[in-house]
Amino acid sequence: MSRRVRRKLEDKGKDKIVSSSSSLDWTSLDYDAVLHLFTCLNHRDRASLASTCKTWRALGASSCLWTSLDLRPHKLNPSTATSLASRCVHLRSLRFRGVESADSIINLKARSLLEVSGDYCRKITDATLAMIAARHEGLESLELGPDFCEKITGDAIEVVAFCCPKLKKLRLSGLRDVTSEAVEALAKNCTQLTDLGLLDCLSVDEDALGRVVSLKYLSVAGTSNIKWSVASSKWDKLPKLIGLDVSRTDVGPGAVSRLLTSSKSLKVLCAVNCSVLEEDTSFMSSNRFKGKVLLALFTNVFEGVASLFADTSKKKPKEIFSYWRGLEDKASVDETMRWIEWIVSHTLLRTAESNPQGLDEFWLKQGAALLLTLMQSSQEDVQERSATGLATFVVIDDENASIDCGRAEAVMREGGIRLLLDLANSWREGLQSEAAKAIANLSVNADVAKTVADEGGIRILAGLAKSMNRLVAEEAAGGLWNLSVGEEHKSAIAQAGGVKALVDLIFRWPNGSDGVLERAAGALANLAADDKCSMEVATAGGVHALVMLARNCKYEGVQEQAARALANLAAHGDTNNNNAAVGQEAGALEALVQLTQSPHEGVKQEAAGALWNLSFDDKNREFIAAAGGVEALVTLAQSCSNASTGLQERAAGALWGLSVSEANSIAIGREGGVPPLIALARSEAEDVHETAAGAIWNLAFNPGNALRIVEEGGVPALVHLCSSSASKMARFMAALALAYMFDGRMDEYALMIGTSSSASTSKTISLDGARRMAFKHIEAFVTTFMDPQIFVAAAVTSTPTILSQVTERACILEAGHLRCSGAEIGRFVTMLRNPSSILKACAAFALVQFTVPGGRHAMHHASLMQSGGEARVLRSAAAAASMPREAKIFVKIIIRNLEHHQAESSIQ
Repeated sequence: MSRRVRRKLEDKGKDKIVSSSSSLDWTSLDYDAVLHLFTCLNHRDRASLASTCKTWRALGASSCLWTSLDLRPHKLNPSTATSLASRCVHLRSLRFRGVESADSIINLKARSLLEVSGDYCRKITDATLAMIAARHEGLESLELGPDFCEKITGDAIEVVAFCCPKLKKLRLSGLRDVTSEAVEALAKNCTQLTDLGLLDCLSVDEDALGRVVSLKYLSVAGTSNIKWSVASSKWDKLPKLIGLDVSRTDVGPGAVSRLLTSSKSLKVLCAVNCSVLEEDTSFMSSNRFKGKVLLALFTNVFEGVASLFADTSKKKPKEIFSYWRGLEDKASVDETMRWIEWIVSHTLLRTAESNPQGLDEFWLKQGAALLLTLMQSSQEDVQERSATGLATFVVIDDENASIDCGRAEAVMREGGIRLLLDLANSWREGLQSEAAKAIANLSVNADVAKTVADEGGIRILAGLAKSMNRLVAEEAAGGLWNLSVGEEHKSAIAQAGGVKALVDLIFRWPNGSDGVLERAAGALANLAADDKCSMEVATAGGVHALVMLARNCKYEGVQEQAARALANLAAHGDTNNNNAAVGQEAGALEALVQLTQSPHEGVKQEAAGALWNLSFDDKNREFIAAAGGVEALVTLAQSCSNASTGLQERAAGALWGLSVSEANSIAIGREGGVPPLIALARSEAEDVHETAAGAIWNLAFNPGNALRIVEEGGVPALVHLCSSSASKMARFMAALALAYMFDGRMDEYALMIGTSSSASTSKTISLDGARRMAFKHIEAFVTTFMDPQIFVAAAVTSTPTILSQVTERACILEAGHLRCSGAEIGRFVTMLRNPSSILKACAAFALVQFTVPGGRHAMHHASLMQSGGEARVLRSAAAAASMPREAKIFVKIIIRNLEHHQAESSIQ
């Protein structure tokens, strides 16, 4: 139970490790100290602490720790409730979530309950609510919402009224019909009822509400079908009514005027987001209700609230809530202010959710400030609702993660980031969850993300991602997902332990928790795009975790992010071994191949992208083919003619990667891969036709495929690319594909299979016409990289300076990323002896690109040529009288490049 304490001291810039001379016996702490420690923990952590020893187990069962219970993070079933019953004898306040928990409340046997609050109550029925009321006669507060209680009727309200005569507060949302009998039962039996909220109901009985004479506060916000002539004539006679909330209704100026002028007791009327009222410009500009406060979009809410206080002349209106909270004697206004906090936070959240047009000015001038002010409330539900409102009002398009930058920056200007981070550090899990959600949404804005990072938010979110509360962990993972978009935040997330926390999330909730899995996989995908972080992901077990998701999870969002993460992990083949590691993980390649057949485009796109990256590894390439990758990717390419450019690019790219292997190349041609690749080569999108050109170039190496390309109309498509694409790489690879097709091997193959026999004269003519067309455009392509004046000079004298100028003009930088096999290099060298001067020049031009110093694979290509004895062929070609001038100059550059690489190699 004891442990040795070690502390780190800083002495004049030097760190010293000092060991305490005595051990701390935690059991020696007095009762009050440990009890205070328990009060600072949530119930899960209290249980963990209580399990350490008998003494603390007894303390953990103390009745003072069990006066309130928040069960929202848990599924309360009858057996769990029964096991908690012995500790709930003195339970006063309970919060729950969902119908299953509601049904189990009676098993807690908490007969002393005073307050019950539930959300996700859509499926709660009259029977459940009646049972709760019947077993807890002492209830003083009952709240169900803010989601709609669609299955609760007036009958259940009557039961509540009969069973709970001490009821002081009743707030229900989304009832279909609040009948006169239900309201009259409340008026008759609940004589202490002062706070009634019937929110977002389809109808209420206005006349009956006018007879609940005990009411001080009434809210019908969002309720439709109210007869305002009846309501205003009845409610203005309620003798104790102080506050009335009619927000989000169709109340008009007449009803508002009558209520404010006729009611003797009414002090505050809240009418936020009431379109009929706001359309009356004359009413908006008037100020006729002295001594009364009207809270609306067109009024200054802070000034209105400030007018409730006798002397606030020295206080800024925006500080009025903090001023009230700091008062020593606030009894006269406390009840009203707490009600205002509740109804304003509720209305702002509902307004943010519906996101009506034309509220930008309100949100920027007061809405953001109000939400931040309410987040500092002493009422936990107000804090949570305000944080949720803050998370919601900045979002423009949830589907595409778009936020309103002006609103996000308004939150930042008002000090909202620090406030949200402080709430996220709270021990209350409800606040942690909602604050993390707001931080996540706001962090879509790069400036906010920087502020979050600067304020220590990454460490806080990484800590929350380790929470055993799924909702907290989910929102924290969402925050890390958005923050990890910024390259500058990736290493900070890794250093804060975020990578391991995200991987652990996947293992903690592998099933049935789609939200947390999608966010964790999405964050890992972003982090895996960084070389160092990708190593962290792999070390933390991320490969296994992500493959598990790709194999087992059926939710499209999780599949998409898992595939994207695997794609990014496999993208660092030159700097780490993650590419091979993903391929070696059991079931990884099979899962990705399967995902290319998903009905969801995003999943197919990311799976194809992953297979493209993985195909850069020789073993992976063959394993993908063995797993049915060729067939699946050809099918994908055939089906994506009308798909997004992203999917088209990745489908063509994956076939390009697989086709590096000649066996795969032949299989792609046999499976029907040529026509869809030609179709993609005709795409206007540069990324698409570039990858398609690369795949066709690889396929054309095989004479059978070359013939298929001609027969399927590929020559005009390649010629168009060669002459018209804005991408130098696309033009280059199209020219090389044409060169492969017409260097003579396809003709030999055609003769062998009989295509050019006398019975097929038209096909022979077709080949000859295609060859002429190809040669014309190959020549034109190579010529575009020649400066006539420099070439004339180079033909006279091949000085290093002249050759450098030729190289500079001819070099295609992106071509340095292309990696050729020995067979491909050998084919270009052989092409230098081809009878066609055009092919000689094209081959020499290609070899210049592959050997230019600084190219990613230039040393590899030079090594292939040296070991294959190609230098001798090059010198012979440079000296040959039949070699065209351009080809000779290019060959001299190639020889110079090889000499450079040989010198570099000897130095290394």
